[in-house]
Amino acid sequence: MISGRRAVVCAVIALACGAENAPDPAVTEPDPVIESQESGTSVLLQAVSVVDENVVWVSGHGATYARTLDGGATWHAAVVPGPDTLQFRDVHAVDAQTAYLLSAGPGDMSRIYKTTDGGEHWTLQFTNREASAFYDCMDFWDADNGLAYSDAVDGRLIIIGTNDGGDTWSHIAPERLPDPRGSEGGFAASGTCLVVHGDGHAWIGTGAGDTARVIRTTDRGHSWTAAAVPIVSGTGSSGIFSLVFVDERFGMALGGDLSDTASHTDNVVVTEDGGATWVLAGGRPTFTGAVYGASRVPGGPRGAFVAAGPRGVSYTLDNGATWAALDTLSHWAVGFASPSTGWAVGPGGRITKISLY
Repeated sequence: MISGRRAVVCAVIALACGAENAPDPAVTEPDPVIESQESGTSVLLQAVSVVDENVVWVSGHGATYARTLDGGATWHAAVVPGPDTLQFRDVHAVDAQTAYLLSAGPGDMSRIYKTTDGGEHWTLQFTNREASAFYDCMDFWDADNGLAYSDAVDGRLIIIGTNDGGDTWSHIAPERLPDPRGSEGGFAASGTCLVVHGDGHAWIGTGAGDTARVIRTTDRGHSWTAAAVPIVSGTGSSGIFSLVFVDERFGMALGGDLSDTASHTDNVVVTEDGGATWVLAGGRPTFTGAVYGASRVPGGPRGAFVAAGPRGVSYTLDNGATWAALDTLSHWAVGFASPSTGWAVGPGGRITKISLY
């Protein structure tokens, strides 16, 4: 448990990040409380999808998922029938009964499953047939419309979409997509390398190439553009791992270098124009190494975000200019329903409930 309360005045003025997206002029510092919850599994959990303060789905290795209906007081963990080697590195929950799982891996290990009865039954909706493809993440605008992203194959980006709740998935035509840069791909760390917002905006963070990029669409995938991002890159293990958008213009990209766990790097950048341009946030999370997953804090200060990685969990109230520690244990993904209710997940079936206020 971490505690301590005092009133602070945010010293970051509107000009620092734009008047519309500036941190609140006066923000009460959080009184964080963290609580370990019993997940019912010991596998590595890599993704979390928060429906509300009571309903949360998480997923991980060993074809495992877990769900709570009471805010984490009790979790029910289970295994999706099929290969127990599947790694569910992304989960998207629609509600208490309906959820999608993305298994990441080479070839036919990349799959998408769906349940509409709370996990009693699962339907295999998509199986990757390209041996060199490796699906990293997915997201949905609503219950029926969504996208999934794979590493590049044979000099082309791969994005698939559905508009019928996953009954069918179709490839977006290569001519609509930017050309990949060398070995450019994604990182299947927390399922947040692809995020959507509003009616048609979506962003994909890349790495593993000479320059990290954000690939974006404003029309549900009909057309795409790419922008270079000044985050640590240049190696096959570095780039963007997680994206978070507050609205259609202001967002944050976080990442790092998988191979450098001991250093602080330039691993947090922000945009004010929907991803057309990016600048360093000015601060870094308190933990070293890469950020694997991140979340905004709905209902909290506009500049409130939480970042998680193998070396800990940190939060910011000023759009990444300054950070404070929440935990030093390893976590891979984080999601929030409100300032008082969030969850981070990680190795050994770890589920940590977080209250900022």
